[in-house]
Amino acid sequence: MKGMTNYDRASAVKYAHKWAFERNPRFYNYDKVGGDCTNFASQCLLAGNSVMNYTPTSGWYYVNANQKSPAWTGVEYFYNFLTRRANTVGPKAVECEIHELQPGDIVQLSTQHHGFEHTPVVVAVSEPFDPEHVLVAAHSYDADYRPVSTYNYVMIRFLHIEGVISDNIIL
Repeated sequence: MKGMTNYDRASAVKYAHKWAFERNPRFYNYDKVGGDCTNFASQCLLAGNSVMNYTPTSGWYYVNANQKSPAWTGVEYFYNFLTRRANTVGPKAVECEIHELQPGDIVQLSTQHHGFEHTPVVVAVSEPFDPEHVLVAAHSYDADYRPVSTYNYVMIRFLHIEGVISDNIIL
């Protein structure tokens, strides 16, 4: 039976702090082949939910550098997976307003007027709710506790992780 379980935000943020300036040897480092930001965000999400979706092409999973879904490392694929309508296994998100962000959520940035290219993970949020008070951790441009306001971007979107859909729900 499928159902929604809680997302462990504290574990996701703890992972983000631990690996913000290093690379977990369990995962390939994509810095030299397009960037590592979404790979890092995926790792943080996995730390907060422990559920992968092994559906070929449209899932969200990592086995090794050559055996992974497009959503594990691709910014737009990651967004499409998280915001999917289907009630399939894995973390699920909705676009939200800046004041709805919580630690463990996702920010996506575009430095051009087409498409998004960067996926930092929210590690802290405080009032007033503006980009200066949303702090993120990221790879590619390694950072921890970096204010979103310090990035140069033309578009921004916020993704709130609602929970994790799992096959093994205990009622």
